[in-house]
Amino acid sequence: MQVIGTVKEIRRYPVKSMAGERMQRANISARGIYGDRGWAIRDEKAGEIRNARKLPALLHCTAVYLREPDADDAPPAQITLPDGTTFRSDSAEANAHLSKLLGRSVSIWPIQPPSERDLLRRGAPDNPDMMAEVRAVFGRLENEPIPDFSTLPTQLVEFTSPFGTFFDAFPFNVLTTASLSTLSRRNPSADFDTRRFRPNVVIETESGIEGLAEAEWSGRTLRIGATRIKIEMPCVRCVIPTLDQPGVKKDPSVM
Repeated sequence: MQVIGTVKEIRRYPVKSMAGERMQRANISARGIYGDRGWAIRDEKAGEIRNARKLPALLHCTAVYLREPDADDAPPAQITLPDGTTFRSDSAEANAHLSKLLGRSVSIWPIQPPSERDLLRRGAPDNPDMMAEVRAVFGRLENEPIPDFSTLPTQLVEFTSPFGTFFDAFPFNVLTTASLSTLSRRNPSADFDTRRFRPNVVIETESGIEGLAEAEWSGRTLRIGATRIKIEMPCVRCVIPTLDQPGVKKDPSVM
């Protein structure tokens, strides 16, 4: 067994695309950290679950759980808007507060059973030019390649998340300090704050581990405490790491 480092940060996001909670410890199941992405926002006009790629103001909201979740539970979260307004995710006024903030009709939903699939069905794209839509969503300029989607779950063509979750693709996101240091050396003018990348775990890598370390771990098993995590693939990055959020400026050069 190779020792690659120690856990530096653990993060959970009660509401998809909102700022989350930094934790000292976490329980993990096959669906990730208990309660991670337990709630999500549905754009009623678009007819689909959406995140900060389309609703960037969500990054300026915070969400914390009012009690600890279990493996199959999404308890109410307390949401705080940029102006300080606070409410529960299950409150009668939640949809109105969020719609006012986002400037469009939205609703907030707890995670649904895997058999309930209509909520996850994709709506029509905003831009009928699919290449332009993909470039906007993934923050790619015309001279930059679009990501390789061939290794993603095939159900994501029709649905926004794997069934029974609000994840974009997989239930766990790992980031290393080795990668952050490499990115900083390549682009020293940018701020590679860990919050840009919305990781579940940040690993402080051992001395001598350099480069984009976790990109080489596909197919391997990562042991964190008593948990074993099979690494599937490098994260397909969208435009979100380039966007502004509290304490982090918008910076397209991060991409």
